[in-house]
Amino acid sequence: MNASAIEVCAVTKDFAALRAVDGVDLAVDAGELFGLIGHNGAGKSTLFRMMLGLIAPSAGEIRVLGQSVHGDGFRDVRRKVGYLPENVVFYDNLTGIETLRFFARMKGADETECSGLLERVGLAAAAGRPVGQYSKGMRQRLGFAQALLGKPALLFLDEPTTGLDPEAIHEFYQAVQNLRAEGVTIILSSHILSEIQERVSRLAILRSGRLQATGSVHELREKMDLPLSMVLLLAEGAPLADIQRDLVAAGAEALQSDDTELKFSCARKSKMSVLAAVAALRETVRDVHVREPSLEDVYLGYTA
Repeated sequence: MNASAIEVCAVTKDFAALRAVDGVDLAVDAGELFGLIGHNGAGKSTLFRMMLGLIAPSAGEIRVLGQSVHGDGFRDVRRKVGYLPENVVFYDNLTGIETLRFFARMKGADETECSGLLERVGLAAAAGRPVGQYSKGMRQRLGFAQALLGKPALLFLDEPTTGLDPEAIHEFYQAVQNLRAEGVTIILSSHILSEIQERVSRLAILRSGRLQATGSVHELREKMDLPLSMVLLLAEGAPLADIQRDLVAAGAEALQSDDTELKFSCARKSKMSVLAAVAALRETVRDVHVREPSLEDVYLGYTA
């Protein structure tokens, strides 16, 4: 088992009468790509800021790379941590390369990294342009480059694909996977659940500051025991009543049909018996589509 890169122990954060984070216990293994999801106001960004040592918990303890975030040793740990905030703010009059060099000096990173990082995030051609002329997506790319300064061992990415087009999102996650292959631990939050469900190794669901569940998407699906959806594309003249009878006997539920297709759901425990019944239909069915519950379905199940 990998050592924990992040340990969050019974952490609570109060802002006056508001409890933003409520008794969260969480561990992120070294080398993981870990997702943090929840509604607006669920406490994700507050938890991020506490893990970065930017704000102190009202109760509990957080350790990052083996050091307490408020201990004397955390100053050295900070140099191994990269952070891309949800809302990236830069000086508009500085160019892209000047901006990155400014942050490199602040972080104590080697300024010779800057040109390579701009090329890595697709901004080499815009390195000499003022940031004020950058689009939102370009600013996000520049923020990602800033987070990579100093070759961090741990990356915090808060809504990292904001403003990116589909091609840039694909390139971003390819870069993330390459970083993970290099051993970097990555924790990210995103509202776009379809983006992360096949990419994260594990994730945590927050609701109103409380941790609802932790695990891989597969593990959370199993815990929720959500039904699967199936669609049968029917051959012309298929005996619909007979097909429905056989499928219901195998465990199909909530059947809906028209002349060309039959939609239904089934409990996970009935999946194989239903598929066996579908296979027995042979030439009366042209095709079958099986849909597993999405991460959005799982999330809604835990937060309903």
